[in-house]
Amino acid sequence: MSPKKKRDYYEVLDLEKNAGKEEITKAYRKLALKYHPDRNPDDKEAEEKFKEATEAYEVLSDPEKRAAYDQFGFAGMDGAMGGGSGGYGFDINDAFRVFRRDFGGLEDLFEAFFGRGGMGGFDFSGRERGRPRSGPSPGSDRKYELGITLEDAAGGLETEIDVPRLETCTVCKGSGAKSGSKPVECPACNGAGQLKQARQMGFTQFISVTTCNKCHGEGKVIKNPCSECEGEGRVRKMNKISIEIPPGVDSGSHLRIIGKGDVGRRNGEPGNLYVVIYVKPHDFFERHGDDLLCEMPISYTQAVLGTDIEVPTLTGSAKMKVPAGTESHKIFRLKGKGIPHLRHSGKGDQYVKVIVQVPKKISRKRKALLKQLSKLERDERRSTTEKIFDKIKGKK
Repeated sequence: MSPKKKRDYYEVLDLEKNAGKEEITKAYRKLALKYHPDRNPDDKEAEEKFKEATEAYEVLSDPEKRAAYDQFGFAGMDGAMGGGSGGYGFDINDAFRVFRRDFGGLEDLFEAFFGRGGMGGFDFSGRERGRPRSGPSPGSDRKYELGITLEDAAGGLETEIDVPRLETCTVCKGSGAKSGSKPVECPACNGAGQLKQARQMGFTQFISVTTCNKCHGEGKVIKNPCSECEGEGRVRKMNKISIEIPPGVDSGSHLRIIGKGDVGRRNGEPGNLYVVIYVKPHDFFERHGDDLLCEMPISYTQAVLGTDIEVPTLTGSAKMKVPAGTESHKIFRLKGKGIPHLRHSGKGDQYVKVIVQVPKKISRKRKALLKQLSKLERDERRSTTEKIFDKIKGKK
C-alpha cells in the first residue's frame, strides 16, 4: 500500500498563503482543541489530524522553515522536521513536543480560549492544576484481576487483596539521590531538558529540538543514586487493600480505587487501581445476566402423577410444584431467586429445567408393575388406533 499523500500545509490549516503569524496560531489552536489525543482517546483518525495540523503549524509558524517550504515545498523540509526526507519523520512524539513547547498543555490552551474558569481548576485527568511541567510526573494506573464465586457475586463481598505497586522510597524520600547528596544539572543539556541541533541548508539554518536522552527531559541527573531504589525514587512493595464488591457484579465488572496505583516519579501523584472481576463457573447454576438456569432430575412417575420437589437456590432451597403430565425439559420459573440487580433494586429469576430420568436397571417387582402398566397402555393405544382408522374409513 502506497503512503498517504501529504496535504499542503496551508490547506491543512485552511489558510491563505499570505496568512500572518496570528492567523496561523489561531487556526492551529482551533484544530488542536478539536483533535488533541487527550480529548479523543483511542481515536487514530483524530491523532493523525492532530499530528498533521501540528506539523503544518511547526513549519508555517517558523519564518525560516516557512520560507523554505514556500520556495521548495516538501523538498525544502529535508531534515528540518527531525526525521526523514520530506518531513515524513515527524511523528506523534514530535507533535506533542511542539504543542508543549508553545502551549504547555491542553489545559493551558483552554485557558487561552476561555480563561482559567473554563477548566474549573482541573485538567482532563482530574488532577489539580499548577504542577510544574518539569516537576513530578503522575504515576501509572494498575490492574488487578480477582476471581470470585457466583455466591459472592450474588451476595456481595468484603475482602483484602495484595497488590504490588511502586511506592515512594523511604530512604531518599523519592529524590533518587543518596542521603546527603542532591540531583545535579544535566551536563548534556545544561539543565534545559532538551537538545538543539542545527543544520545548515544553503543560506538557511534549521534547528530541531529533542528531549535529552540522558536526563529524559528532567534537566537533572543523579550522580550518587540511592542504594535502596537505585536512583528510581520508588520501590516495588506489596500493598494490602480492603475492597467491597457490591451484589450483582458479573465478569468484566471493575472497581476503581483512587490513588492506589503506582506513585509517580519524584513524589508525583499516584495512579488508580482497577480491580477487574471474574466470576468463576458454577457446578449447578448457569448464569444469564441476572437470571439463573439449573436442571433438576425427576422420575417418570413424578412427571406423570405430579409432585412437589425441593430445588437448590443460591440462598438455600425452594419448594416447586411439578404438575401431573409434565414432559421432560419443561422449564419452570422461581421468581426473585436469581442475582440481585447491580444498578437498581430487585432480583432476577431462577429457571428450573426438569429432566425425566429413565432408569437403566430396575428391580423384579418394579419390572412386573411396569409390565402391567405396559399392558394397560397397549390396550389404550389399540383403542385409540381403532378410532383413528374408523375416522379415516368414515371419510372415504
